[in-house]
Amino acid sequence: MSKRRFHSLSRRQVIRGLLATTAFGVTARFGTGCSSGQSTSSTASEGSKGTDAPVTIGFIYVGPKDDYGYNQAHAEGAAGMAKKFSWVKLVEEANVPETTAVAETMRNMIDIDGAKVLFPTSFGYFDPHILKMAKEYSEVLFFHCGGLYVEGKHPKNVSSYYGYIDEAQYVAGIVAGLTSKTGKLGFVGAKPIPQVLRNINSFTLGARSVKPSVTTQVVFTGNWAEPIKEAEAVNSMADQGVDVVTCHVDSPKVVMETAEKRSIFCTGYHANQAALAPKGYLTGAEWDWTNLYSRLAEDIHSGKSIADGGIPHLLRGGLKDGFCKVSAYGSAVGSEAKAAADAAKAGFLDDSLVIYKGGLQDNKGSVVIPAGQNLKQQDPKLEAMNYLVKGVIGSVGS
Repeated sequence: MSKRRFHSLSRRQVIRGLLATTAFGVTARFGTGCSSGQSTSSTASEGSKGTDAPVTIGFIYVGPKDDYGYNQAHAEGAAGMAKKFSWVKLVEEANVPETTAVAETMRNMIDIDGAKVLFPTSFGYFDPHILKMAKEYSEVLFFHCGGLYVEGKHPKNVSSYYGYIDEAQYVAGIVAGLTSKTGKLGFVGAKPIPQVLRNINSFTLGARSVKPSVTTQVVFTGNWAEPIKEAEAVNSMADQGVDVVTCHVDSPKVVMETAEKRSIFCTGYHANQAALAPKGYLTGAEWDWTNLYSRLAEDIHSGKSIADGGIPHLLRGGLKDGFCKVSAYGSAVGSEAKAAADAAKAGFLDDSLVIYKGGLQDNKGSVVIPAGQNLKQQDPKLEAMNYLVKGVIGSVGS
């Protein structure tokens, strides 16, 4: 009974207890479950560490590690990275709010666990929490997912990374467009910020590249985790004839399960949700964080740093760079859709496919990219996107 009670405590509560009893030398190992606030600490390839000194790397998640979404994608990436290298010691904590709680977790990982590298993964951790800790611990490397680093403004030991996952959304849109019988697609978004708008637009442009009459109905829920609103959005879309839905929320679980219950198709996001919709899952846009985290771990182990320019302050990449990938095709995907999607993937891999081409109009009829001007993925204009393209039903202000 007491053991079970101990495992229900959060990492922060345990650390407070250790500090209160002056047990600074105690190292607690936690279970691998994902209950609220629970953390794990593990060394890759236990028993075969070799002669390399271990590098302690901390990962912090805003939600559970098994959310079938944003947090699971990062947790799978961290685990995949740690599995590759005997010298990596991985410490983790899940369900950490975007408050001073994350600053406390970062401090504990540095002071108690000896972490020299931290990946606080949630968007809202950056300002002020990562920035404050980075100034206080100048010898620690901080990596944030979101692309918010500004040269000359933010601490030099901070790096910001994000991927062009809209390439995978474009491919998923092709599959959705060629699978849909009604020509009506649906997209459940959290907030109308550039990253979400870019995914909506790329998904729609992919679908309309193979079926120009396709439309995408968009519903914004207002926050990253709104399961009731997400379910209501999918049900409303299904009632209106939408027969393929996708999303950009923290956990696509509810969207996928509701689509399956309504007997409509779905495409995933963040991680692979095929198990949630065995009949209707077509494909999805997944992160491949194992690839990036492994490359960064190797760079750090070889002595490279952010501050000296050995590791860039801003890291970007798409399908070609291994930042993201496309989920395996589901059983409902036909040969025409597979061929068209594979051709698009090949286009991204050889840099011949451009999503945002000149003459592009928004859904109000205004030209947002002038004729003769194509925007490549790394163009900063795309990171400031504030419009929905022609074919999208919805409003940025909604």
